[in-house]
Order: sequence, then structure tokens, then C-alpha cells
Amino acid sequence: MSVRDKVNYYKEDLEMFETPNEKFEYIFDLGKKHTTLPQEEKNEATFIEGCASPAWLVGECKEGKLIIRGEGSSEMAKGMLSLLLDIFSGQEVDDILAFDPKELEKLGIIEHLSPVRQQSLEAFLNKVYMYAKRCKEENA
Repeated sequence: MSVRDKVNYYKEDLEMFETPNEKFEYIFDLGKKHTTLPQEEKNEATFIEGCASPAWLVGECKEGKLIIRGEGSSEMAKGMLSLLLDIFSGQEVDDILAFDPKELEKLGIIEHLSPVRQQSLEAFLNKVYMYAKRCKEENA
């Protein structure tokens, strides 16, 4: 599935819920599948600067695809990271770079995030795009 396909998949899931609280419960449930990073991978280079709570993101290039793993420390960060990692990890670098992050608004949750959480999302996306650009340069 492409990045857009994954966004549409989650959009359909989130449309089943009527209220923002129900949507956030879904996000928190996603966070229950959240993975952790080895301590040595949680460092200054992988730290997501600008997140509301401490979070880290590791990116690797494999055959033109970006493989990302991450860890968040709050319930919201874990849920949002799980969602976003599923959307972006394993995707073709060109697909990620061509994706307009405004399309995430289709999910129907972005507008319900606090301004601080919206900044956290932007910080995460900046890190993803940085890794994707690095992959593209390495494979050029």
C-alpha cells in the first residue's frame, strides 16, 4: 500500500467514530502495539526536536525504501507514532517525498490535536522527510 492508501485505510477506520474522544481512544489503542528502541538508538541524532514529550525516530534506507522505527514516551506519542510509522515505514522514498502532509487532515483527528501536539506532528514529519531526502541522496 502506498502512503495515500495507508492514509485512506486509517481514514475509513476513524470515520467509524463519531467524537474526537472516540478517535483518540482508537489512537491510544494503536499505541498499545508500540515498540521501543534499544537505549543506544535513543540519542541526540534520533531525538525528535519539538515534540511535546520525548520521542525518537530512527531511519534506514533499504532498496529505495525508508524503514523507520520510533519510540514515544506519552500515551498520545505512542499512539500517533504507531499510526505514522505504519503509514510511512517501508514506503518508497519518492512516494514519501511526493506526499503532501496536509493530506493527513483527511484522518479527521489533526484538527482536534492541541497546538503543541500539532507541532509534535510537524516535528515528526520533518524528521521523516529528512530521512527520506537522505535516502534519496544516498541512492542517487
